[in-house]
Amino acid sequence: MLVGVPKEIKTREYRVGMTPAGVRQLVGRGHKVIIEKSAGEGSGIADEAYVKAGGTIVNGAADAWGAEMVVKVKEPLKAEYGFFRKDLLLYTYLHLAAEPELTKELAAKGVAGVAYETIQLDDGSLPLLRPMSEVAGRMAVQVGASCLEKEHGGKGVLLGGVPGTRRGRVVILGGGVVGKNAARIAIGMGAHVTVLDVKGEQMDYLEDVFGASIETLYSNPANIEECVLRADLVIGGVLVTGAVAPKLVSRDLISRMEKGSVVVDVAVDQGGCIETCRPTSHDHPTYEVDGVVHYCVPNMPGAVAQTSTFALTNTTIAYAIQLADKGAKAAAHGSKALALGFNTFAGQVVYQPVAQAHKMEYVELSKLI
Repeated sequence: MLVGVPKEIKTREYRVGMTPAGVRQLVGRGHKVIIEKSAGEGSGIADEAYVKAGGTIVNGAADAWGAEMVVKVKEPLKAEYGFFRKDLLLYTYLHLAAEPELTKELAAKGVAGVAYETIQLDDGSLPLLRPMSEVAGRMAVQVGASCLEKEHGGKGVLLGGVPGTRRGRVVILGGGVVGKNAARIAIGMGAHVTVLDVKGEQMDYLEDVFGASIETLYSNPANIEECVLRADLVIGGVLVTGAVAPKLVSRDLISRMEKGSVVVDVAVDQGGCIETCRPTSHDHPTYEVDGVVHYCVPNMPGAVAQTSTFALTNTTIAYAIQLADKGAKAAAHGSKALALGFNTFAGQVVYQPVAQAHKMEYVELSKLI
């Protein structure tokens, strides 16, 4: 199969869809990989490294998008919609529940859209979402700590405090991969950390890992309200696989927070779990609502592109190999986990939460393959 890796065009998105190691694995199985010129530079990967691994450098996006399967990092932007066609297999993060226009374009053009974030194992885990959730969770505390500085609009609180002063209060909504990694960094910085979740086993796990360094509370409206109102930094890390994130923090609650508090909504690429959040960019990452600083960059891991790119390819390459070796239909037949990754196929929306989000017809993938 001809596999294409275009350069990402989202604002300050420095990641790339595949490392030279991934190229080498595909080429070793008889596939051809073409990479758009300078696609890997933002991640510290020179074109020569791809060539050495057996890849071919092409000059433009149209060439890379002309491949049978395109491997990316982020969802296509409007400037890339013109590359869509019915024989295209697109393998990337899609987050379609928050993207009605993109969903309709992919379906209308007949693109087979395989989303990293909905490939799901039997135990319910999301192996391709995990590495970027780990990065985003850890980054959320770093950027939140920076936003708390007075010069960035914050209240001027140091998360770890110093002897004789209080520690910063960090509240994390969701104790999954994002929440666990955010807690790890916040505890390391010396903050007072509270994690809210609805799963008792997840809270048990967090307390086993972090001990008395963390407080866990059942996530309900009363506990959310109490915690958010006294928080210096609120991190939203709630995920419903493939669906729009639930709104756990209302506009009214934000308006009652202390001025200069900070919210970082890692779930913003799925619509956000904080009502006042809207997508921003690395160029303009923050804005204020009622004096509360909001950081809502959907592609947070793009800022640490070298770490993120290598972590991502480590997990995506196995499924890329299955798709390239077998083709879309056979690969979906052979792997239940991979079949769940298909969001659009043959002109239809084949992932139910996405169809529900946009009030579109849902067709089971099994009926089309």
